Amino acid sequence: MIGFRTAREKKRPGRRVRRLAGAGLVLPLALTTALTAGSGTALAGPGQGPTAVVSLGDSYISGEAGRWKGNSLTNTASRNGTDRAWLSGSSYDPSKVYGTSEANGCHRSDSAEIKTAGPLADVAVNLACSGATADNVFRASHGGVAYKGEAPQADQLAAVARSHDVKLITLSIGGNDLGFADIIKDCALDFVIWNSYCYDDQQGNVDQRIDGVMQKVGKSVDEIRAVMSGAGYAAGDYRIVLQSYPSPIPRGAENRYPQSDWSRLNTGGCPFWNRDSDWARDSLVPQLANRLRGVATAKGVQFLDLRDMLQGREVCARASKLVSSTVPASAQSSEWARWIDSSETQGPVQESMHPNYYGQLALGRCLSLIAAKPSGDFSCRNTAGADHNGMYLTAAP
Repeated sequence: MIGFRTAREKKRPGRRVRRLAGAGLVLPLALTTALTAGSGTALAGPGQGPTAVVSLGDSYISGEAGRWKGNSLTNTASRNGTDRAWLSGSSYDPSKVYGTSEANGCHRSDSAEIKTAGPLADVAVNLACSGATADNVFRASHGGVAYKGEAPQADQLAAVARSHDVKLITLSIGGNDLGFADIIKDCALDFVIWNSYCYDDQQGNVDQRIDGVMQKVGKSVDEIRAVMSGAGYAAGDYRIVLQSYPSPIPRGAENRYPQSDWSRLNTGGCPFWNRDSDWARDSLVPQLANRLRGVATAKGVQFLDLRDMLQGREVCARASKLVSSTVPASAQSSEWARWIDSSETQGPVQESMHPNYYGQLALGRCLSLIAAKPSGDFSCRNTAGADHNGMYLTAAP
C-alpha cells in the first residue's frame, strides 16, 4: 500500500497461488517550470491570484487504485464494470484515470481526494506520488530526494505557493518510511507459504523504526512551513492537515472467507491469518495513527484520523461483496479497497491494498468535512450501507 515497491520472491510456494501481495503528489517538472519560469508568468501568493488546495505525500493521497470500482473475479472486458480504464474488447488505458502520471507510476487519479473534495478553492493541485517517502517531500536543499523523475514535493509546492493563493495543504506520509508494503507482503507470504504468523516479528520491527519515522514526518511539516514562509505566507494565511491511514483489511471475525481454506487467497484476495488481521487492524493502524496525531499536535497542525474510514468496506469484509454479473458495482455494497493481485491479471500490483474509486470519493468527502472545520482534530467514518456522502466526522480518539 502506499506505493508498493515490488520485489520478486525467491522462494516458491508449494500450493496453488493465484494472488499474492507485494503491493507498491507531485507536480510534473514541466508544470513546475511553467509556474516558475518565463517573463510572462504572473506571480501571486498569499491573498493574491487563484486560490488553491494542495496534497502532498504518498499513494494513499495520490489516488492509487482509483481505477477500480470494487473487485471482480472476471478478467475480461470491463471486469463486470469495475475497471474504469476499459476501452473496448480487451483494450485498457489506465491514463484515463491516472493521466500523465500513469507513465512514471505516481498514479495521481482523477478521483484522488484533493480532486473529489468539492470546490474548496479555485484550483486543486495533487503533488503526491505513489511510493513516496518523507525524503521525497523535503526540499532538495534540506536533504530532499527527487523521485520518479520529479523534483522533491516541497520544491514543487514552492512553485504553487508563488503562483497561487494556497489555502489548505493536506499531507499523507510515513507509511512507506515504516515499511507498510513489506509488512503486507511478509504477512501474505506467511499465510500462503510458511503457515505462520507475522504479527510478532513485524511488531518488533515497527517499534524499532517508528520514532525515526515520526521525526521525518515532523520534518515534512517543517519543510512545508519553510516553503510557505519563503513565499511570503504568514502562519494564519493557510492550514495544514496531516492525515493517517485506514486499514484495507478487516478483523478476522469480520472476514467473509474462512482462514481454513484457500478462498481468502484465490477468491477474496486477502491472504492473511485472523491473528495477523486483528493485529493490523487493532494494533498497527491505531499505533501509527496515534503517533501521527502526536506529530500534528507538536507541530500545530490539524489531524485527520482515518483508522476507521474503511470499516465494513475493506477487502473481504462481511459487510461488502465482490462485483459479479449478478452483483453490480455499487458504492453501497462493493468493497472500497483494492484486493491483492500479484499475478497482475487486472492492472499492476502496486494498486493492491489502497482505497479504490469508492474509497477515494469517501476520502474526498472526509477532506471537505475537515476543510469546513477551522481547527480541531477529527476522525472520519462511514455510514453502513451509504455511499461517500455518508461520511461524517467525530472527535479524534
